[in-house]
Amino acid sequence: MAKDVLCEVNNCAYWADGNRCDASQIYVVSHKGKQADNSQETDCKTFEPSI
Repeated sequence: MAKDVLCEVNNCAYWADGNRCDASQIYVVSHKGKQADNSQETDCKTFEPSI
């Protein structure tokens, strides 16, 4: 498992200093079912806007 998860979406509730993701779990999905050919075909469903 990755030790550090990087994120540049600074309006996410899980965004932390140093562009780190502070979520306890990460959920990524593919636009094409169970496989993706590149990162543009995926989305992070963990995102929650910060208040």
